Amino acid sequence: MAGTTAIEWTDATWNPVTGCTKISAGCDHCYAERFSERFRGVPGHPFEHGFDLTLRPERLLAPLSWKQPKMIFVNSMSDLFHKGVPYAFVDKVFETMEKADWHTFQILTKRSSRLRDYVNRRYAGSIAPLHVWLGTSVEDGSRKSRIRHMQGMNASIKFLSVEPLIGPMGSMDLGGIDWVIVGGESGPKARPMHPDWVREVRDQCNDAGVAFFFKQWGGVRPKSGGRTLDGKEWSQLPSASRSREVMTVGAG
Repeated sequence: MAGTTAIEWTDATWNPVTGCTKISAGCDHCYAERFSERFRGVPGHPFEHGFDLTLRPERLLAPLSWKQPKMIFVNSMSDLFHKGVPYAFVDKVFETMEKADWHTFQILTKRSSRLRDYVNRRYAGSIAPLHVWLGTSVEDGSRKSRIRHMQGMNASIKFLSVEPLIGPMGSMDLGGIDWVIVGGESGPKARPMHPDWVREVRDQCNDAGVAFFFKQWGGVRPKSGGRTLDGKEWSQLPSASRSREVMTVGAG
């Protein structure tokens, strides 16, 4: 079975790689690192080596055995485009995704230029499959170059995870972007998220016809602040086509 998850915008997780290293301020209080390091040194535990970057080849074919269609977040405990992950291994991940086309795969990275370059090589003269969604994390307005990397990529569905949102995004060019997720930081050192930062992103998504998903306010516990914004749950997903129509799930 696929790994169960409490992440609101997906059904399951698949981690053919675990572990990572910090690349920007959004990584400062990484939940995956905090979880993994609890088990460092525990013999036989999957995180015996904590959050060290680790390839898990025995997991590469797992989605092929999951017959019920799922929305699968790839590498919730790592970054597939970390420079320590060989492209030959990334190839194997993509081969599995291409074969398991009854699922929808969601890849999220902070190494957006590596993602763009890889995808444009793999799908030169074509476009990534519709069931493979490709995204980047953007934590504040200083990281908007990652959005431009996404816009230059041969992808069918492109998305942004603006989480943890630790500062205002300011004006964004959302051309070619299909979906934006926003969420506050969680954990014992969570940085507060101002409601106006969220509204600014939501309003720009609405103006551009981009699906908007508000995941959480965050806090010491992820669910402690709830996920309503101005009295409404925003749970939009990108449509299955390249049109700007969206499917709303559970919106109030």
